[in-house]
Parts: sequence; structure tokens; C-alpha cells
Amino acid sequence: MSSHAKMKKKKKFRVMSQKVKVFRSKNPLLSVLMWGVSHSINELSHVNNPAMLMPDDFKAFTKLRVDNHLFNKENFPSHFKFKEYCPLVFRQLRERFGIDDSHYAASFQSPPLVMPSPGRSGAKFFISKDKRFYVKTIESEDIERLHNILPQYHHYIVEKHAKTLLPQYLAVYRITVDNKETYLLVMKSVFSSKFKIHKKYDLKGSTVDRQASTKEKTKENPTFKDNDFTKDNAKLRIGDEVKKDLLQRVKDDVEFLTSLNIMDYSLLVGIHDADLAEAGNDVDDFLGGVDSNEDSEPESPREGDSPQESDSPGEAEMLYSDTPPTTPPANCDDHRERNISYGSTDLDMREDEDDTEGFQSVDENRRECYYLGIIDVLTFYGAGKKAAHAAKTVKHGIAAVQWRASVRQMRANGEQRENFWLTSPRAGAEISTIKPENYARRFLELMERIFE
Repeated sequence: MSSHAKMKKKKKFRVMSQKVKVFRSKNPLLSVLMWGVSHSINELSHVNNPAMLMPDDFKAFTKLRVDNHLFNKENFPSHFKFKEYCPLVFRQLRERFGIDDSHYAASFQSPPLVMPSPGRSGAKFFISKDKRFYVKTIESEDIERLHNILPQYHHYIVEKHAKTLLPQYLAVYRITVDNKETYLLVMKSVFSSKFKIHKKYDLKGSTVDRQASTKEKTKENPTFKDNDFTKDNAKLRIGDEVKKDLLQRVKDDVEFLTSLNIMDYSLLVGIHDADLAEAGNDVDDFLGGVDSNEDSEPESPREGDSPQESDSPGEAEMLYSDTPPTTPPANCDDHRERNISYGSTDLDMREDEDDTEGFQSVDENRRECYYLGIIDVLTFYGAGKKAAHAAKTVKHGIAAVQWRASVRQMRANGEQRENFWLTSPRAGAEISTIKPENYARRFLELMERIFE
């Protein structure tokens, strides 16, 4: 064959189709959450961060519907909707709380872990695999409540420069899969992502039904309550100066909650014991009871990658990179070092710059660090709580009101003291469902008692 013929011969080109990488989890809800966080952060990276938020920003939302029959349902839902509430507001809140958006997105590149529900609400809880962020399912009524207080909450966080024990709300999403809507609230973890929590307390200042149940105590890391704290003779020893500053911070937080007619919140306490940590292997076990989703093989996009919306309305294509990242963003390795002194021994606690800060114990005999946060702040004292207050007062409080009269009558009849009706005269004040002002007063009294 002549050289001229060779030159005229057509080359055969092999069409290379890009591999489609999707976020995979056994739970379709988590797959969409992972995808949605990545998509949202990428979209926000192209939007200027305004110096001042407008009233409409507190009502805004973004919504996306995805229909793509080429998806593999075993890995990712083929049809879903993703809605984000007030994206500019929550971006500013993340910034105020010192959370870089790239770090936030990176935390959801692996399936979050399923946690046992700690309460009676029926809500589901998840935690990011790096243990920085909690995700809680909430009801549409909670969305409305949060919407109503979001302007005040944002203003308070800005005013206090994020120096608060209030929950750090980072995002709110609505995910629709198989025509079922799920609302998700993302919060920063109260606890450190690096150090095991050896004991937990949920404290309200109430004593009625405020002890861990038998079922709760069987858990690997149970959450104890007020009566357990008293029974343990527990104290959080942080020193007079730190106590003064902390109590002022809590007082400001509680006054803010009271101004919004909020009650029934509690102080979540996590205790890290350095001696126990050194005695055992505490690396990845500090929460206990989580579902590691080991059957899932998450496939994450590179940072900044995002689905490209097609020309067809309501459709989106997943055009992800072939290879997930092998290294974190450049600033992910920046650390700050904090030496916490435990008596005569210094424990080097090296934290990521957006990790949760703890309070060191000043007790020379106990090398402990305390992690604190006020939680469950979306309960308003409305008609339902007033009815609950009345019911609990009948059950626990009326007897207390009648106690003195009963004792006087029994004394008049000559009965012995051991036969007196010894209902505590404080029972009415000890139930948890009380008016916000009274709740706040009792909560602050609790704070005075538990810290030294």
C-alpha cells in the first residue's frame, strides 16, 4: 500500500463514556443528602456573600428536582427532590461558627452513621463519619418554628460573636424520595470529634422522671439525667474565673430563649477522661451503637464538582469525576495546638481549627475535659405545653400544695410523724413542663450548683 493510501486511511476513534460516580449508601435518604450538600456548597461558591442579609433571605429557598432513569436504584434514587432553606443565612451562620464550607461538604462525602434515637420524639439521628456534624429528622412544624426565630437567632449569634452554648444550626434541608418528604436539620456536634466521651448527662434542673431508664443504661454509652448526676455526686470543676464567664454566657443564652417563649431545653454534658483514654483504645468508639454502614462504598466527587442541569426541565445529570479525592483541601491540615493542664501533667490535645472546644478540669486528681451545649431549643410554651403543665401539676404538684394543710390536720388528730403524707412541698416546681420564666430561673440555679 502506498504511503499516500496510508495517509488517506481513516482512523478509528473509540468513544469513551465518562464513568458516572454517585454517592452510595444503603439508605437512599443519605445518598441524596450527600449529593445535596455537595451540590449546595458548589452552587453557593458562585454566589457573592452579602455584607448584610435582607428580610427576603430569611424566607428564601432553593429547590431541585432530579429525574434520570439511567440511575441504578440500588446505588442512588432515580427520582428525588432536594430543597434547601435560607441558604445564604445558613452560610453566614457556618462562617460565624468557624466552619469552612469546603470542610462541611467534605464531611458528607461518606455516608453518615446511623445513631440510636436518644429521645421519645421518634426522630432519627445521624452523625457525619468524621463525627463533626449531627443530622436530625424533624417535623414540618419544627421547620416553621425555626423559620419564625431564625432572624432573632442569626442576630444573636452575630451579636455574641458565636460565643454561645446554643445549638449551632448549620443547614436545613427537605428531601423527597418515593414521594416521602423528610426534613433534616444539620448541627455542629457538641462533643469533640477527636476525643472519646466517657460519660454523658442531659440536665434540666427537674427531678420528676429525670433518671436514665433501665433500657438506656444497657447502652454502651448511656445518657444519664439529673437524678443520676446527683446520685453520682458529680461536679464540673472548672475554677472560679472560668465559671464566672461561663455562667454569664449561659445567662445570656437563657434570657434569649426566654424572650422567645422557649422552654424544656437542657444542658448536654460530655466528659472526656484522659486516664481512661490512655488505659484503653478509644479511637473510633466514643458514641457507641452507631451503624457504620460498612456495606456501603461511598463514591464522592472531587471538591467543586457538581451535577450539570440538563436542558429538560426538572432533570439533572450526574457528571462526576472518575476519582474521589485522596487528600483533603489544602487548609484542612491546618491545626491549632491547645495544651490542657491536668494537675501536674500536661495532656497535648491537638484539635482541628473547627473542632469543638472543651473546658478543662482544675481538679488535680482527675484529668477531665468537659464538652457542653444547650440542646432542644425548639419547644415553645404554647397551648400544648400549658396543658402538659396542668396535667403534671395535678399528678406531682397538687399533693405538694396540700402537704402543709394535711400535716397540720394530722398533727391536730395526734398522728405520729411517720404517718404524715410526706409529699415533697417542692414537687410542683420540680416538673420539667413549667413557664419559660420559671424554667429559666430553675435552669440557672442548676448551673450555679453543678460548676465549681
